[in-house]
Amino acid sequence: MNSITNNSHDVGLFLKNHGIKPSYQRLKIYSFLFENRIHPTVDTIYKNLCPEIPTLSKTTVYNTLNLFIQKNIIQKLVIEETETRYDVNTSTHGHFKCENCGKVYDVFLENNLLHSSNLENFKVNETHLYFKGVCEKCIKSIKK
Repeated sequence: MNSITNNSHDVGLFLKNHGIKPSYQRLKIYSFLFENRIHPTVDTIYKNLCPEIPTLSKTTVYNTLNLFIQKNIIQKLVIEETETRYDVNTSTHGHFKCENCGKVYDVFLENNLLHSSNLENFKVNETHLYFKGVCEKCIKSIKK
């Protein structure tokens, strides 16, 4: 997991250390991801930052996120074909998407559960593990 605080100096230094020029938009986009662990879409990021950065465009958000992916400081989640989300947590973990409320949760598994003897002679570059169902919060609200 990235070891920074939500201070803009730390975010700027973090971006520089990963070969990224820390422009104002990049600082704000990364800070939003870091402070809001909600696995947002481009639209969510754009709508949340637009009031503070009126000149921000969706293209800038897309391009910034793609740069962050290239530099391995965020990961792209495609749980549904029609929706792309972004995660600041780059450690190996899975995700659970609630089919009722749409929220995406991090799921941490024991490393040995991801090990497969069928892959011993392969080099794995990415691991994606997704679960879909109904989250605990929605189950409780449905029972009421």
